[in-house]
Amino acid sequence: MDLRDVEYFAVVAEHGNVTRASEALGLTPTALSKSLRRLEKSVGARIVKRTPKGVDLTAVGSALLVRIQKIRLAVDDASREAADLGQGRAGHLRIGTGPTTCDELPHVYAALAREAPKLSLEIVVSDNDVMVPRLRKGELDLIFNYYFAMSYQDTFQEHLYRDEFVVCASANHRLAKRKRVTLADLEHEQWALSVRNLTPQQRLLDAFQERGLAAPQIAVHTRSLSVRLGIWATTNLLGYMSRRVIRRNAASFPLCELPVEELVLRRNVGVLYRKDAYLSPAAQRFVEILKATTRRTVAENR
Repeated sequence: MDLRDVEYFAVVAEHGNVTRASEALGLTPTALSKSLRRLEKSVGARIVKRTPKGVDLTAVGSALLVRIQKIRLAVDDASREAADLGQGRAGHLRIGTGPTTCDELPHVYAALAREAPKLSLEIVVSDNDVMVPRLRKGELDLIFNYYFAMSYQDTFQEHLYRDEFVVCASANHRLAKRKRVTLADLEHEQWALSVRNLTPQQRLLDAFQERGLAAPQIAVHTRSLSVRLGIWATTNLLGYMSRRVIRRNAASFPLCELPVEELVLRRNVGVLYRKDAYLSPAAQRFVEILKATTRRTVAENR
């Protein structure tokens, strides 16, 4: 099996069309078709089938593509490892972080930059539903964010600290002075939340359903943490957020925690990376500094 033919096949699978793939590769369609036939001969089975719009993968082709994607990641890891060996800690680090954890990163980067001034960082701020697939594809080196008891396939989770999600509201909300708030008290309130498919939001919806209460009325959906903080502080909409984030932003956003025992959600915060993936010296040092930084932060907030 010629590795060049394997790579050409991956490009054909990506485009779903021999002509467009040949243009991307700088080949003629005839040369690319010959490459596919050579690969099919090596495999002993058809890997693509013609369609009116281009080509589709056969079952064998789909299975082969999965293997090729793993090979591509391994080759990428190997090339980056070789570059690190030659350049020390210079290079490029791709970090994913959540809206509730990203505040830690400026301190981590400042310490890392003193040790590796030639290092560059790409920081993606999003949620795990977006970042974990990018991690699996090799588009991110690691993720610093929350994770729950269930494991993400093909990733390793390194625990840093525990956090809690709680219900929050404006300091002027009618329930702000209550010593205890029940779910029934919240049945007719409106909320501003992140996207529905995240675990905290799903936990909130499930809690109301389990007690036979009407589903929460969600007036605003947004991934933007700053927008949600502003809405909670200036309206009567309720929120569901990390207790640490509420306290950390108290000066700018006057919020209070509503004591709803049924909705306290404990979660782990840590570093996620692909199992058996190569972690560069810069990535390893990033994790070490992150651990030290979060230990200090947790101690100060006790």
